[in-house]
Amino acid sequence: MMTKDDVLSALAAARTDEVVVTTMGMVRPWARHSTHPLDFASADSAMGHAADLALGIALADEGRRVICLNGDGSMLMSLGTLMVAVEQRARNFVLFVSQNESYEITGNQPIPGAHAVDFTLLARGAGFTSVHAFDDAAAYRRALPPVLAAPGPTLVVVKTEKGDERPLSRGPQEEAAYLQTSLPDAARALRAALLR
Repeated sequence: MMTKDDVLSALAAARTDEVVVTTMGMVRPWARHSTHPLDFASADSAMGHAADLALGIALADEGRRVICLNGDGSMLMSLGTLMVAVEQRARNFVLFVSQNESYEITGNQPIPGAHAVDFTLLARGAGFTSVHAFDDAAAYRRALPPVLAAPGPTLVVVKTEKGDERPLSRGPQEEAAYLQTSLPDAARALRAALLR
């Protein structure tokens, strides 16, 4: 089992110019590792839609890799994204699922099928050819560069410890810079960064 910091510190070190879309329990932890202009927090009462948004960005800009840092609860709410990613041949789409078996932001209630769901099996069934799962930090760090370089769509399941992130908001009370502006302003800033 890994911590979110195990997962995100290695990803931040390997990252180049990819867009990174975060949601729910991954928003604040990612901000402790990255302040890149291509970071986007999709966390405004849209649980389950970060993967859809990230996939849309990947399809709109096929020359740039797009990484989604999703939770297992959010992934269960948008399993159709797996089929769309394959159908649309989203070779630049990398979908991380942090599997801690809980809805962390709302109090760590167990997700449906918490001990039974196998996201790698679901992704393979949808047609993903690049599918990986990690529960060991050292193995994950070693494997990450080739995993990120492989043609996608790619699914990376990381088994993580339960966290204690509180509900998200936007404004000056947030430490994460990408949560200090409104969602429309953050979207405009991401668009401007993509057009540079």
